[in-house]
Amino acid sequence: MQHSKMVTTLVGFFVFLGIGGLFFLAMQVSNLGSFDNTQGYLLQARFENIGGLKPRSPVTVSGVRIGRVSAIFYDTEAYQAVVEMRISSNYEHTLPEDTSASIYTSGLLGEQYIGLEPGGADAFLKDGDEVEFTQSALVLEEIIGKFLFSKADEVKPE
Repeated sequence: MQHSKMVTTLVGFFVFLGIGGLFFLAMQVSNLGSFDNTQGYLLQARFENIGGLKPRSPVTVSGVRIGRVSAIFYDTEAYQAVVEMRISSNYEHTLPEDTSASIYTSGLLGEQYIGLEPGGADAFLKDGDEVEFTQSALVLEEIIGKFLFSKADEVKPE
């Protein structure tokens, strides 16, 4: 009887550890692993199309995550999406004013993120500045549609 309780307790403990591990993995995959959202400075960028970009998406330079998307809203006067990014204070005074921002897709699940490419200017972006040079997300449906229409134009019946 005593041996059975011990085995049941150990099985319960390992099940608990397994559930905790799955929870940790889910938090890492969903970009909710780090909750520190208040440190750093804000930058903005305007895009024609943000695709599936979401708040909390990574912001990277050379593949290194330096921040996250903090907010996305629509400018009704310029008809553009405005993306607000919070950059870690560790990278303050490191991004030149002529830095460009592009929206890329990574991984098998198609997570979208912003990739920053530093320019060569002597002055640096600071809190509240806007990234002037942007490249919108490539939307697969639009690319396929353009390809199909171009092929349809080539094959016109006589």
